Amino acid sequence: QVQLVESGGGLVQAGGSLRLSCEVSGSLFSSKAMGWYRQAPGNQRVLVASITSVYTTTYTDSVKGRFTISRNNAKNTLYLQMNSLKPEDTAVYYCNTVPGMFTWGQGTQVTVSS
Repeated sequence: QVQLVESGGGLVQAGGSLRLSCEVSGSLFSSKAMGWYRQAPGNQRVLVASITSVYTTTYTDSVKGRFTISRNNAKNTLYLQMNSLKPEDTAVYYCNTVPGMFTWGQGTQVTVSS
């Protein structure tokens, strides 16, 4: 059974940076398109960045130019570098395949203060 373990969240001031990590158990990681999703209070979970098995990346408009998704297949780990953070980036961040096929992990909380 695949497990997703997100980490790296925290409290940061607007304009700051955080780097999220997601460790994925099992042997399927390298062949899967992966993504970072976020869910703000009262809102649905949405995809904000994705990376294919051949390293093609896509971003939702609100994070373009500020967030960078990457992956290390040797470590079965997905990353999200978040720069120039804004209060509206506050959410719980999750990783999963695109579309999400694995059981969701616990996520990591990102809080950006103004």
